[in-house]
Amino acid sequence: MTQLNKVNRLSLLQVSQEGKPEEVARRLIEVIELGLIGVGEQLPSESELATRFGVATVTLRDALAILRQRGVVATKRGRNGGSFVCAPVEVSDEFLKARLSAMSSLELRDLCDEQIAISATAAGLAASRSSSTQHQRLENFVTALQDASTRSELRRADARFHIEIAVAAQSVRLTHAEMRLQAEMGELQWISTTDVQKRTAIDGHRAILQAVMAGESNLARALTEAHVKDGIKRLMDLRFALLEQQESTSQ
Repeated sequence: MTQLNKVNRLSLLQVSQEGKPEEVARRLIEVIELGLIGVGEQLPSESELATRFGVATVTLRDALAILRQRGVVATKRGRNGGSFVCAPVEVSDEFLKARLSAMSSLELRDLCDEQIAISATAAGLAASRSSSTQHQRLENFVTALQDASTRSELRRADARFHIEIAVAAQSVRLTHAEMRLQAEMGELQWISTTDVQKRTAIDGHRAILQAVMAGESNLARALTEAHVKDGIKRLMDLRFALLEQQESTSQ
């Protein structure tokens, strides 16, 4: 399967017609943080972006203005003008902790169910459909996770591994679904990262990759399910600890 082109990558993060500029801006930031649009890469035209995101052109323009204010994109005028990606955005741990605290246990459980359905299925299919070239790409993302030091680098390598598994499954729908999932909650997995968490993630990715390379569909599916459950359990434990801390502080 060929790599998704830039327009298709952006269309995966469609928002409602009533979407606010802040929501569109956040979705674009997520695409950039996933590494799906690189630094220096030009975004499609305003009209094309508005169509792909399902919003009015004026909403899209306001969203780009927000990104320019944050230094995420720069707009050049003239014949070769357009909006170009400047750099990914590093969100604070405090912001992510507040976002996690606002989520309910039911939301996290539903996310776990959805990710198992998508990621584990993709891994099982990848074991029977992937090529040696795709195996090498997956290995590259395992190495990228090993070499990562910042939260953005960790999140990007982690997300790209799971997205590439879906690509290796040769399923466009699963790839789209995995991208949406990673954009929605991928960064939460790397709040207050520890060396143990990083090593656990690397070991999990490598085990999944070995099962995929060996053509062991059931094993790849089971390992991915365990990997997802481990990540969600960590988020649930962290959310509980944050709520306890908030309660004790308010007393």
